[in-house]
Amino acid sequence: MKKSVRIFWRIFLGGFLAFVLLVLLCAYGAFGEMPSLKELENPSLLQTSEVYASEGTLMGKYYLERGNRSNVEYKNISKHLVDALVATEDERFYSHSGIDYKRTISAAASLGKRGGASTITQQLAKALLEHQRKKSKAFTGIQKIKEWIIAIKLERNFTKEEIIALYLNAVPYGDNIYGIRNATRTFFQKEPDRVNIEEAALIIGLLKGNNIYNPRRNPKAALDRRNVVLNQMAKNAKISDAEAAKLKARPIKINYLKMDENMGYAPYFREVLREELKEILKDTKNADGEPYDVYDDGLKIYTTINPRMQEYAEEAVASHLPTMQKILNSTSYIKNGSIWKDHQNILDAAMKNSDRWANLAADGLSDKEIKANFLQKVSMKIFAWNAKREKDTVMTPMDSIKYHKQMMQSSFMVMDPVTGEVKAWVGGIGFKTYKYDHVNLKTKRQIGSIVKPLLYAQGIEERGMTPETELERSAVFFEGSGWVPSAKACKGGVMSMANALAWSDNCASAHVMQQVGAAQFSDFLSRINIPTKVEAHPSNALGACDLSLFEMMWGYSIFAGRGFSTKPYFITRIEDRNGNLIKRFDYSVNRKEAISEITAYKMTRMMQGTVDVGTAKGLRGRLGAVEMGGKTGTTNDNTDAWFMGYIPQLEAGTWVGCDDRFIHLAKNDARGYGGFAARPIWEYFFKKVYADKTLGIDKSSVFVKPENFDNELFSADILSTVSELPPPGAEGEDVGAGTSSDYDNTEYIGPESKKIPEEKPEEKKDTAKAVMPAKKDEVLNNNSTPIGAAVEDKKKKKGLLNKI
Repeated sequence: MKKSVRIFWRIFLGGFLAFVLLVLLCAYGAFGEMPSLKELENPSLLQTSEVYASEGTLMGKYYLERGNRSNVEYKNISKHLVDALVATEDERFYSHSGIDYKRTISAAASLGKRGGASTITQQLAKALLEHQRKKSKAFTGIQKIKEWIIAIKLERNFTKEEIIALYLNAVPYGDNIYGIRNATRTFFQKEPDRVNIEEAALIIGLLKGNNIYNPRRNPKAALDRRNVVLNQMAKNAKISDAEAAKLKARPIKINYLKMDENMGYAPYFREVLREELKEILKDTKNADGEPYDVYDDGLKIYTTINPRMQEYAEEAVASHLPTMQKILNSTSYIKNGSIWKDHQNILDAAMKNSDRWANLAADGLSDKEIKANFLQKVSMKIFAWNAKREKDTVMTPMDSIKYHKQMMQSSFMVMDPVTGEVKAWVGGIGFKTYKYDHVNLKTKRQIGSIVKPLLYAQGIEERGMTPETELERSAVFFEGSGWVPSAKACKGGVMSMANALAWSDNCASAHVMQQVGAAQFSDFLSRINIPTKVEAHPSNALGACDLSLFEMMWGYSIFAGRGFSTKPYFITRIEDRNGNLIKRFDYSVNRKEAISEITAYKMTRMMQGTVDVGTAKGLRGRLGAVEMGGKTGTTNDNTDAWFMGYIPQLEAGTWVGCDDRFIHLAKNDARGYGGFAARPIWEYFFKKVYADKTLGIDKSSVFVKPENFDNELFSADILSTVSELPPPGAEGEDVGAGTSSDYDNTEYIGPESKKIPEEKPEEKKDTAKAVMPAKKDEVLNNNSTPIGAAVEDKKKKKGLLNKI
């Protein structure tokens, strides 16, 4: 044998052995972990977690962008999508075993000019290895070998139909949309089995370049690419040439609506729920012994939210806040800008914490240049009271900061006072612009006079006081604390406890605190389960402490809840992606007896005085309710306005104010009192609820009278002690109910919640039948489980589709 021939064979055999060694090294993970056979047989797709309302309405989803997908089976994928995919991406898909050697040789010989060599199976394998991708040419060769190995494994363990379903569920379609269901629903508002031929061609056309051929951004390029796909379908006899010509002549028609965090019901609530879930699930392990991940484990979270009530609650806020905003805007120090005279530090902090500042700093601008930029007018979107809750305008970024900080905020919460089920949750005026939630436990404001029913309840429960107990209307001096309230604030005389509560008299309330004791009242708030530790100050008789709306709803549950303190709760159960129960929640564990049933009943009767003749005069009559209790609250300088109220079946509370406490209505403007600034929101909501007969909220319902109530020393009609006229110096004096023109908004804005387009539910199968077998002759030899049964943690596990 010639020397040259020997050298050739040595090189050939050496190269072949080196290639075999390289393949073996790749297969055994020397260049990055490879999916195991078990993982290939049991793929676990990143899936969104879904939140459901009390009657099954999909409220929203939790996901990271790559995890925002929903599994769809092959049977629920349109034949047009499959035909377009195979005709365009892999004409010999049904005849090869993962690698199309003919295309590979052709692509290599033409240096790629005749098209790529990757099959659908290889493209799926490539997606699985995307996290390992590097830019070096050497690694690209290794990556290709790994793709071949995975492609062969896929072909050996899955049917062709299963591979197509896995592929379409896995790949991106632009705009951070992953999965075929999300793609068809985003672009057409259709399920994957309902798209027509030209829609299927458009979707498959995106796979070549989902940004280049995005019909929303590049309609001309998308049209051309769609027509290429139609030509391929005709070439492969999926459609006729005549049909292709007819379809190519049609313009692109899309109905684009992308799911995001702003879409769905109760966006503020869902954000609070997300944080609550992290705490609940941190000690709950999935099948792999890892904590459940709310973003991609495909959990089903069932809540207590009632969609109709949620809509009415959002409407209620939108019906009144525009009017309050107009009142604030007309205040002199808001109109002339002097409100900011001593608060430049607030503006500077907001400026430096903004995205604009961060982006300009990243571009290399100095602080001085950035500040100058904030004084230049630019086009922008700002919050506005309309259906979209935004509008286009031109203003300086600094003026935008002032504008948005001067918007009045509100919170509103509704719950069942007996079970604690939260029915509606409105955390602010517009989630898209303002993410800060004003309902939850951590958001505290000064509560003002809404604390008084709790103080009076303790006086009745522990100090033998009755609604007829006469209270002096004079300031009280507390050793170490001084006068409560200021001595000059009181007019003298006496009034009954019932009258003092109805008219929210601060002077009389100070005498109740004197009887109860500041330390004892602080302890009482703890005993009725209010979580925040309230320091023992006599001024708490006037609501000088800071608590959240959530806590006040919890505290007020003792009245309509017949003496039981009931923690608001909003999750009923959590299931995994296969419907297996992870955790169930029982309201009974949240109930604790706090006061006697008799005291609770006395308080409900007393608090009707507020809504009949007191600071919320006429409310019960306008709504036509047989029985109702309520309390207004206003803090110093009109900084915070509150209204808390309840009927036998529902309890609701609302707060109105600005995030920065120095921004408020003029301190002598009666329109800043709780009876005007907050009460209309509550009233609007209950008017809608009473009118909606499907909710079962009955105007004629009454509070349950304790069996032994008549045996009490006090047996008279409590309300008979409430006078029709306000005493001098009462909170809310001259406020009244106002007129409809004072607070009715002429433009109907509607709820912020937007219904998520209905999804066609997957056909439920018996678990045994849901198994995705590899090959028929392998079914008896493996322990296959349903797709999605193995729950993977995205950070630590590297299962089949968790690598996408």
